[in-house]
Amino acid sequence: MTTDAGSSPALHWPGPEPAGAARRVYLGILQDLESGRMVPGQRLIETDLAARFEVGRNAVREAMQHLAVRGVVDLSPNRSPAIRRLDLAETFEVLDVAEAMTRLVARAAAKGFRDEHGALLSTALDELVEAAPGGEAATFSRARRGFYRALLLIGGNREAQRLFPAIGIHIIHAQYPSPRLRGIRLADYQAIARAIAARDADAAERAATGHVDNVRAVIRELTTAHP
Repeated sequence: MTTDAGSSPALHWPGPEPAGAARRVYLGILQDLESGRMVPGQRLIETDLAARFEVGRNAVREAMQHLAVRGVVDLSPNRSPAIRRLDLAETFEVLDVAEAMTRLVARAAAKGFRDEHGALLSTALDELVEAAPGGEAATFSRARRGFYRALLLIGGNREAQRLFPAIGIHIIHAQYPSPRLRGIRLADYQAIARAIAARDADAAERAATGHVDNVRAVIRELTTAHP
């Protein structure tokens, strides 16, 4: 069996997640997507997943439902489940939603920031800095998710905590891997964090908007170079 993904706190979100055996499948697939062992468009065979994670098929089905809600798995009728793959138009639609939600999360964190949140934010940034230079994409992805988790906890908006993980930005990162984009994201996250620590909600929102704009620009470059 693969490493128990359930032991990794970096994969946890404040929002709803499955429990028990279904959680093992759920977190394992997220890890595989981050590491490149699974890719957008890949079919997911229920019997294979049940054998790999040593769970029953009902647990696999429950995990698929949660992953579909989170935007990771496509459960289209009359087709086997697959890792979601976005066409270019849908990619930019996802980024439109991500921009609105990231602005909301950054503003809420700036308004909710207290002195006791300093250590949480600093730790999240340290993990990003450590993961960014030449490290594995999966390590940076976990650090990125930890950063957003910190912002969600600081902001305290429970509806944002529930909805934010469902944005398909993780699929975008899997479809458009770019070492240059990783460096851009790090600088953007640092700018967002500075505004939050300064309790400047307007600056935090501007930094969030700028970040998503930067992601859009890199994706345009990638798709122009490799249509």
